[in-house]
Amino acid sequence: MTVTIEKDSTRTLTVPPKARRTSQRPVRGGKPLISYGKWWWALPAIILVLGVQYAATLTGGFFAFTNWTGLGSFEITGFDNFATIFADPQLLGAVWNTLFLAFGSVIITNVLGLLFALAINRTLKTRYILRTLLFMPVVLSPLAVAYVWKFIFQFNGPLNGFLGAIGLEELQKTWLADPTWSIWAILITVVWQQTGFTMVIYLAGLASVPVEVEEAAALDGAGVWGRFRHVVVPAIRPSIAIATTLGLIQGLRIFDQILALTGGGPAGATETLATEVYKNAFSLGQFGFGSALALVLTVIILAFAILQQYVTRDREVGKVS
Repeated sequence: MTVTIEKDSTRTLTVPPKARRTSQRPVRGGKPLISYGKWWWALPAIILVLGVQYAATLTGGFFAFTNWTGLGSFEITGFDNFATIFADPQLLGAVWNTLFLAFGSVIITNVLGLLFALAINRTLKTRYILRTLLFMPVVLSPLAVAYVWKFIFQFNGPLNGFLGAIGLEELQKTWLADPTWSIWAILITVVWQQTGFTMVIYLAGLASVPVEVEEAAALDGAGVWGRFRHVVVPAIRPSIAIATTLGLIQGLRIFDQILALTGGGPAGATETLATEVYKNAFSLGQFGFGSALALVLTVIILAFAILQQYVTRDREVGKVS
């Protein structure tokens, strides 16, 4: 081995073979254990998902066309369960309440969440404390939140007490026992808990909006509304799609808050498809009819999720310039 020490002189060094570094590694016998696994290493997880999720869903879909009571034999009834659902005014009212809570919560939480995100994104010094306080209701149990609001909405609770203190006794109501206002009480409870989650989604989207682009738009004469419409909204379109999709699915499945606040009352005024599924399947033992209600709810969720994804899709993708 020859090593050049200086420009005009060289020295020859002899390196023993044992001291030389080589990139060759000793070949071990056999193959690594992971090479034998290939795809069937995931087979237990695949079987678990197929059995717990898809097989159970298909089984429930099958029982939706039967009169099964949960025990013993059953008969195929075809579409009789679905005919009963759409012929029953109370069940149609449950469908209306489901849609009202879903779309009401989606609209209000997205508007409030976006406003909060815009307000505490960059300007306020206390934005980190405000983010924590606004997100805190999200980590609480829905049942715990519902019981807190149930105390607030009681006739002798803080809400009526506040109205009486400011001289608005005529506005005092039995909020959870009123067929008109009870559904609004549930909506307020859901919005209060879910707004923080929507805010975090929009904060993540606003973090990707370049400050330089907003400043350039301001220099070009764009106002606050112009910058929001033409700079911010296009940049946070993926966040809008995620927030509305998750909010819509969650809104269609509201159950805990209704069970804790009103139990579906008064006189079925706050019943939804989720509560009807629970009562028919587990309280009345009509598992076939409850499965039919669950299938209707599943179809509604799937249809609105697909429609929402189509409406909020990025229209710039696929265009040829």
